[in-house]
Amino acid sequence: MRLNNERVMNLKTRFPLLISNQNLVYLDNASTTQKPQEVIDIIKKYYERFNANVNRGVYNLSQESTILFEKSRKITAKFINAKPEETIFTKGTTESLNFLSYTIDSIIEKGKDEIIISPLEHHSNLIPWQQLAKRNNMKLLYMPLKKDLTLDLKEAKKLFSEKTALVSISHISNTLGTIQPIEKIIKFAKKVGAYTIIDAAQSAPRKKIDVKKLDCDFLAFSGHKMMGPTGIGVLYGKEELLKKLRPFQFGGGMIDSVELKNSTWTTLPEKFEAGTPDIAGAIGLAKAVSFIQDIEVENIVEWEEKLTEMAIREMKKIPHVIIYGKNNIGIISFNVDGVHPHDVASIMNDNDIAIRGGHHCAIPLMKEMEVSGTCRISFYLYNTLFDVRKFIETLKEVVQIFKNGN
Repeated sequence: MRLNNERVMNLKTRFPLLISNQNLVYLDNASTTQKPQEVIDIIKKYYERFNANVNRGVYNLSQESTILFEKSRKITAKFINAKPEETIFTKGTTESLNFLSYTIDSIIEKGKDEIIISPLEHHSNLIPWQQLAKRNNMKLLYMPLKKDLTLDLKEAKKLFSEKTALVSISHISNTLGTIQPIEKIIKFAKKVGAYTIIDAAQSAPRKKIDVKKLDCDFLAFSGHKMMGPTGIGVLYGKEELLKKLRPFQFGGGMIDSVELKNSTWTTLPEKFEAGTPDIAGAIGLAKAVSFIQDIEVENIVEWEEKLTEMAIREMKKIPHVIIYGKNNIGIISFNVDGVHPHDVASIMNDNDIAIRGGHHCAIPLMKEMEVSGTCRISFYLYNTLFDVRKFIETLKEVVQIFKNGN
């Protein structure tokens, strides 16, 4: 259904926290989203009616739990056009990327010793590769940025060579909302035989993803940024590559056979899901995916673009407000000249507006921008035109307090 303000107001009634906090304007969705009643209910229902370990028991309750768990995997896999066996449940994007940083060296060809990322990355898509480079004596290369904080593709292309082992890039910047040209970057990597990894933490909630069409090798996203529970996420990997990767964790559920001096691993996806998985989390994630599919991602994108355009248009009218980068979808970073982001966020909080102030786990980008931090607002499908207006009016008050001395 195409979203408008009236439909969004109706959608908002399906989120208990927003209903119980009527005055709250929640604009920190890039950090985590609120949960609809349907997601909360399915988790509660699981623990009340189906709670048993999966793939373990022959008794009915265990079998019912396993059916629900694997059905959730199928729903989540279909969401990104992947096979269920290519869909690994993890704790979230951070664990997924760490998973790869500790296992991908088992399939990297000899002589490929360079890793390419960008200065726009969240620390979760920077530090794991930094540490892999240190462990394996590899080089970490950064794609350069233009003055408008978008990637300089002409210069970035020059970094790719026969030495390139992998490139890992965010689909949408968590700080600027910039949609990265991942299709072109994937093509650069394919030409030199490098693996491609996509951080889709910000794009999965608000952009249609087709891993087959993208032809990326790996892709990661988190449930809590798309109305699902915390502590659950996904690592997608091409089946042929996942088969070659060594396991990240060892223990129950991921073995085929165990002897005192040797063990072998079971098939995908269980090979990478040692121990008891977050069963309720996976079921909750699948329900969140269904919620998004009912609304249709294209409608979420269109609504977020409308809110973003409205906010930027009005922010540009306010003196002393600095907006950073080209804001493409749902996320805006800004500062009030000479005012610390935490002070801005504090006044926003006094007016029941939740925004983020700080470095957004992107310190290298902050240094590139020559700031210690920024204020960040981020929209989602339950934000309204009223939310934007209230934010703008409060931002005017901030400027009045700090710049005009009133």
